[in-house]
Formats: sequence, structure tokens, C-alpha cells
Amino acid sequence: MISRQTIDTIFSTARVEEVIGDFVSLKRAGSNLKGLSPFVDEKSPSFMVSPAKQIWKDFSTGKGGNVVTFLMEHEQFTYPEALKWLAKRYNIEIEEDREQTDQQKEETQFRESLYIVSEFAKKYFIEQLTETEEGQSIGLSYFKERGFTKATIEKFELGYSPAKRNAFTEAAEKKGYGKNILEASGLSIYKETEHGIDRFRERIIFPIHSFSGRTLGFGGRILRSDVKAAKYLNSPESEIYHKSKILYGVFQAKQAILKNNECLLVEGYTDVISLHQAGIENVVASSGTALTPDQIRLIKRLTPNVTILYDGDPAGIKASFRGIDLILEQELNVKVLLFPEGDDPDSFARKHNSDEILEYINQNATDFIQFKAKILLEEAKDNPVKKAELIRDIIQSIGLIPSVIQRELYIQETSKLMDVREEVLFKELEQTIQRKSKDNSPKPVQDSPNRPLEVVKTQEVTIRPREVVEEEIIRLIMQFGNLIVELENDEGEKYETTVIEEIIRQFDTNELSLENQLYQTILEDVKLGYENDELRTGDFFVKMFDENKTQVASEALMEKYFISENWEKKLNIFIAPKEEHISKNITDTILRYKTLYIEDKIKEYAKLLNGEDLSGEVRNEQLEKIMILTQTRARIFKALNRVV
Repeated sequence: MISRQTIDTIFSTARVEEVIGDFVSLKRAGSNLKGLSPFVDEKSPSFMVSPAKQIWKDFSTGKGGNVVTFLMEHEQFTYPEALKWLAKRYNIEIEEDREQTDQQKEETQFRESLYIVSEFAKKYFIEQLTETEEGQSIGLSYFKERGFTKATIEKFELGYSPAKRNAFTEAAEKKGYGKNILEASGLSIYKETEHGIDRFRERIIFPIHSFSGRTLGFGGRILRSDVKAAKYLNSPESEIYHKSKILYGVFQAKQAILKNNECLLVEGYTDVISLHQAGIENVVASSGTALTPDQIRLIKRLTPNVTILYDGDPAGIKASFRGIDLILEQELNVKVLLFPEGDDPDSFARKHNSDEILEYINQNATDFIQFKAKILLEEAKDNPVKKAELIRDIIQSIGLIPSVIQRELYIQETSKLMDVREEVLFKELEQTIQRKSKDNSPKPVQDSPNRPLEVVKTQEVTIRPREVVEEEIIRLIMQFGNLIVELENDEGEKYETTVIEEIIRQFDTNELSLENQLYQTILEDVKLGYENDELRTGDFFVKMFDENKTQVASEALMEKYFISENWEKKLNIFIAPKEEHISKNITDTILRYKTLYIEDKIKEYAKLLNGEDLSGEVRNEQLEKIMILTQTRARIFKALNRVV
């Protein structure tokens, strides 16, 4: 675990404007920097970076945070990965927080050795492809026949493993890699009576990268047809390579997926590569394996929209239905596209440019209901029994969708396609959900993604005044928490305090709490800091490993608009700094919050009065509480008018 001291060093050394400047073109805008959002296509820049506060804010998507959260959002790094990336960029040595046991050190070293030998193997295969006569005549000529350019070959780091039985193993052993590492990586195969031999000999090589670009394993394709060997061969499972958890091309595609808000899913390596070369970069492959929940969750980190591209093989298409159901269970939107007969994504991409491919996808991609119905109806034909089975099959898929609105829309569509009344389909859906609920362990209704339709009610999204005032309280803490202000008590006596101290005093004295749970946890963090003689403002929260709190802090600290210095220089318009108004602002905000808090309590007690079976004593208690709260509210209104 990275030590707190190392994390602090990283935050104090890394400059948000430098790091983001590697990914986004920034221009000066007052004291801030401005650029086009890296997350969506836009013409007017709404992406802001504050060098002074070391934060960023994307006003087009609402995202924001510090230098670490930018890497987590943009590069889809985990928190440790982002820290390690920054440490490497700024030459910071990473220290562990606690002493590791000998076993932990050994496991860490072994895992890192697998990464190192995989990186060595990748470079070896590239060198064999580009710098040896055998690699150029066999591997490179094959890639060129497929139409792959030099840039594409370099982008995907394609390589070649020579025909000699132990060419790679011999080279690796000379470099000092031991049998245990080579065997564990799957690159070499050892038998009791033999020296190590190469797993991928005489094959073109497709390195498989992690989300962050590290080499995990390899895919190899044999080019000769006169040998009895598998056409494609993958690295075996290892400490670092789990084929069910990785998608081929995700490292090269992740930025395009984020930008397009859509992931194109294909089956093979060359499908991915050809589409990339044609200009369609938001594409990944399941590498010939059945789609898994882990792979779908990997896509979900980038986009909720998936379009599966098929080559039209009937057996493969039917086998894909399970994958579609898994995607639906993960709450993703799925479409399906079939290429013309005789074409697969690879061949189609080699025949068309990016505009033609995109046009074909947009015009021919269909939702899974139409796709599934079309495929299965061809089998059912006029057989009513088979048609009923088909309808049940589709309803089972619809039942996997957590969104009630989407379910209803799909039921309507199925009703039209199958010429079956909606109420019949809804009844079948309800039975399907009930059967599934019995199979699963019981869950609370609100947590169940397959809850019956009748218990779900749409809720209107409204903005409540209390939420607005709570947001202002958090903004005061983040922006001005350590500012000393002069306030006045009920007796008219003046006193000095900090913004944070006043908010804590008012909340503790009046037993107040924030309704927004995230805001309440932030307030609790502030109180904890205060108890330890620390005033926790926005600077503290933007450096936390809590994406939600970091985003709240950046939202509060980053101003979308700023006052131009020309107002004063050229127009003689002087705007007082915000700090001059904080005393009035804090008093006004707390009084308003007290009023709203009391109003909610009055409504709560009034609701209890309307309940049945209340004794006279309990009813009198509720009435007394309401009276006291009403009097308190009147006093607050009076104080509020005095402040205004």
C-alpha cells in the first residue's frame, strides 16, 4: 500500500495544469486555463483548470476533481495506478505504508517479474518481426497482405515468434529469466526430460494489454496450413493474465469509447485492428471467448452503450444470445449489427472508409428485441408452439433489464412484432420475474433489479430549497472555511470566529444535520478535523481518495466565470472581493437553513397528528412541539430580515 507520505509528495509535486496539458490543449483564461472537454465533443470550451487551486472542472459533464481523479476519469486508472503514473512522471520513489512480510514481498516480486518478462517478450517479438529476415518474409509480409500499415503495426505492437523450437526461451534465459517465471508466464513450456520450448513458435503475435497498457499476455496465429496445431493460441491463465477479465484492444480504444459514448464489440484481433486502421477506434474484442460479466463491467466503466458486430454466422449468432442477456443484466444498452453475407468486421473495414462504416452501422444496427425476434422467427416459421417459446425467450431477456421504463417500451415493441396483446406479455413478464425472484436469495424490494412492475412508481425530480442551502453551506466550508469573520450574537455582541467554527457551533447547538448524506459525511470530516485542531477546507477534500467528495470540493472551488481585470482598468468598475461579504453570507445562510429545517420538522409532526389511534397525551405533545417550532421560526424570520 502506498504510504501517506508518498501520496502527499505526489500531490505536492504534480501540477494539474502540466498533467492535463498532456491530454488537453489549454489556453489562459484569467487566472485559470480553458480547453475543450476531453470527455465529449464540443465547439465551445467548457473545461477549466485552476493552477492556483490545483483542480479541474468539466462544466459540460459535471465531472471535476484533482490531478489524480483526472487520470482516473480520462485514462480509467484505478487510484493506485494513477498515483504510480504520477510518481513515474515526476520521478518520485514510492514507499510502502507498512512493512511487508517475507511472503508478501515474494508474491509482489513474483507478480512484478511476470510483468517484466512479458514486456521483454513483447519487445523480442517486435524485434523478430521487424529486424530479422524470417520475421519480415513471413510475419511482416502477412500483415502487409492484410493491409496493415506500419503505424497500425506499431500501435498494436504486433510481433513474430520464430520457427526455432526454443528461440525465445533461449534468449530469455540468457537475459537471466528463470524457468519458474518463464513457465508461470506461459511463454515457455518445460518438460522433465527437455529444455524449455517456446509456446508461440512460428506464429504472428498479438500482445494483450491491460487497461493501463501493461503487457499481460499474448495471442498467436499460425500461418502454415500443413501443421496439426491450433490456428490461434492464447497465453494460459497466470497471476497477471485472466482472459475472462480483459478485452483485446481496450487500452487503445478507451479514449475513443469515452468520446463516442459507445463501445463496438467484435470477436477477433484483426477485427479490432482493421477497424482502428479504418478510423473506427471505439472497438474491442472478446478474443474468441464467450463474453463474461467481468468483460462487460470493463466496458461499463467507459460507456453504457454497446453495439455487437457479427459476421452473420448463424451458429455464432445463436451462441451470442447468452452474452446479450449478460449485457442487459449489467444495465447496458445493447444493439446488434450483422454485416453483409461473406463479410466480417475485418473484411468490411478493409473495403470501406470510416464514413461508410459509420453510416452502415447507424443504418443497420438494431436493438436486441428486433434482432432476436428476426433470428428466432426464421426457425419458428408458422409453428405456434415454437413461436410461443420464442416469445417466452424474449420476455426472459426483457426481465433482466432493471429499468422499468425500458421494459415497458420493449414489451410494446414485442407486442407489435409478435402480434400479441401487451397485457398478455406483461403477465408473462411478471411470472418470469417472480420465478427468478424465487430462484434468487430474497432481497429488499428497493434493491432488487427485477422487482414487480406494480411496486414501482415514477418519482418526479424536483429541486428543494433545503438542498440549495445545504450546497451553499458546503461551498462556504470549501472556499472560506478557514477565513476569520466578525459576527454578532443575539445580544448584539460582536465576536470573531472562522467560518468552519461558526457552522460547527450552530449545527451542534441547534442539533442540526444535513439531509444530503454526502454533505453530512463531509461535515463530519470537518468536525473531526476541528477536534484535532485542523480546519479542513476545499484543499483538504480535493486530495482525498473519495471521488464523490473530491468532485464536491472541485465544484465548490472552481468558478465558471471570473471578473476581468479590464473592468477596473478600463471601465473603472470596482467589484468588492467575495471575502468582504462572507460575514453576512454565513449568517444569512445558517438562518435560512434553520428556517427550512424547522419547516420540515413542522410538516413531520403535522403528519403524525393525522395518524390514527393517537392518545390525547401524545397528540398534545405533538401540538406543543409544533407551537415551539413555529415560535422559533418567527424569531428566525425576524433575525433574517434584520440581516437582509
